[in-house]
Amino acid sequence: MVDPREAVAAVVDPEIRVITIDELGILRAVEKDPATGRVTVTITPTYTGCPAMDVIRADIRRALAAAGHPDADVRTVYSPAWSTDWISAAGRAKLAAAGIAPPPATRDAGTAPATRAGTVVPLTLAVRCPLCGSAETEQVSRFGSTACKALWRCRACREPFDHLKAL
Repeated sequence: MVDPREAVAAVVDPEIRVITIDELGILRAVEKDPATGRVTVTITPTYTGCPAMDVIRADIRRALAAAGHPDADVRTVYSPAWSTDWISAAGRAKLAAAGIAPPPATRDAGTAPATRAGTVVPLTLAVRCPLCGSAETEQVSRFGSTACKALWRCRACREPFDHLKAL
């Protein structure tokens, strides 16, 4: 039997296939009731209307069943709201390696994710190209391949790329 936390942490985001739900920061908790063996997983969507949540819930249940934990409950919580601060350093590196510009980290690695209540969300004026590193980029569309990404183009290498929006 595989540890339920390990099984769930390995579930890949269905919209951004290069990053796990743990690296993306939507996995909040995995708890196992010692009396019943029932596993409860708590997740937070990247935004309230995220269309991938049904697939993520099904993938979590499938991963737990394969790991020997068929009795699972997946709970969705909205508070505190997900923030791009919750993306791990490994997740940011994977995004960049896949040609998706990650949002800037607004906290030090290893510290708890900050909540946005009462704070200022930084405005993205320029994004470094994840392909060539140039800061000479322009936004083409506020929406990219998914609603949580924007489409940008590099003026140096002329390649289009997605940018995960900062929240």
